[in-house]
Amino acid sequence: QVQLVESGGGLVQAGGSLRLSCVASGSIFSIYALGWFRQAPGKQRELVASITSGVTTDYGDSVKGRFTISGDNAKNTVYLQMNSLKPEDTAVYYCAARRFSVCVLYHAEEYEYWGQGTQVTVSL
Repeated sequence: QVQLVESGGGLVQAGGSLRLSCVASGSIFSIYALGWFRQAPGKQRELVASITSGVTTDYGDSVKGRFTISGDNAKNTVYLQMNSLKPEDTAVYYCAARRFSVCVLYHAEEYEYWGQGTQVTVSL
């Protein structure tokens, strides 16, 4: 089993920044894929960013150039740096993980484990 705990959400004005963290514990192996998803009320969960083996990354189109995903293997932690935030970034952000994956994963159903989510609210 893998446990994921997110932190770092909050309320920020448009144009501001936040950094989300996701700490993984339990059966962690060196080969894995981690992702950040978000879900706004009435909308489907969508990929924000994904990273595999701590190196290869990809992003949802709406956040490219503004968000950066990174990993610290020694701390079993993945980060999401969010800059130039917009009101449409408001959502619950979830961390997700899959073991034994060397590929970037784009779809929620491909992930095995999920955190409880952290709320990000961007005001005008």
